[in-house]
Amino acid sequence: MKFSSARERRLWLLSLLVVLAIAISLFLSREIIHFLGDQNVRAAIFLSGMLLVGVALILNLFQKNVSRLEFAVWVGMAAVFLMLFLRLGMAERSHVFEYSILTMLINQALLERKQNGFKVMNPALLTFLIAFGIGLLDELIQLFIPYRVFDFYDIIFNGMVILTTILSVVFFNWLKKKFR
Repeated sequence: MKFSSARERRLWLLSLLVVLAIAISLFLSREIIHFLGDQNVRAAIFLSGMLLVGVALILNLFQKNVSRLEFAVWVGMAAVFLMLFLRLGMAERSHVFEYSILTMLINQALLERKQNGFKVMNPALLTFLIAFGIGLLDELIQLFIPYRVFDFYDIIFNGMVILTTILSVVFFNWLKKKFR
């Protein structure tokens, strides 16, 4: 595949790293899964993940010229996601992290490609299809791993996370165009 820019190449490589992390997590041994089952370990991992997401959001907001309205919307969405995390189990939380980050990276890579003159039909739809395909494959692989469980609801949940992420990106892009 010919990349349109160094940034697009970097975004696809980061997407691949996220996919590898998802794949590696499928093959964790039972001992590691049991260790990660400890509530204190889970809380530390979750808080670390939230801290990293928060740092990424703050860096993204201050890197660009962000309007007050856009900042308020970001803070509001962060509050909604924080409340959502309080209701979700650990497995669902990890799906939200994994698939929202993967979706954002894929979408940014496709938008970069389109901005650099390559033909990309409907980046949002293509992003959904790629990310959802990866989520579907992730779940199907679990059919063949003895200590893992195939869960149709995980496929639906992943799709909802991917769709929500894409709609958020589309909304923020619209917001930027409207108020700048």
